Amino acid sequence: MTYAERKEKEEYLLYLIKQKRLYSLKEVADNFDCSERTLKRIIFHLRDEGYNIKYCRKKHKYFLEE
Repeated sequence: MTYAERKEKEEYLLYLIKQKRLYSLKEVADNFDCSERTLKRIIFHLRDEGYNIKYCRKKHKYFLEE
């Protein structure tokens, strides 16, 4: 994966999280042709950048906590 591809995935994941539309990492992984683990690493990277991303086990989705 190139840097540009990773940034594209990062921006799209952040968009989905902000819009409260990230329900399934599997679906996004299939769209991007990568693994769920790769997407989890990107989410951890976004958290390191300062985004307060949480996962709701009840609703099974990621969201930004303000």
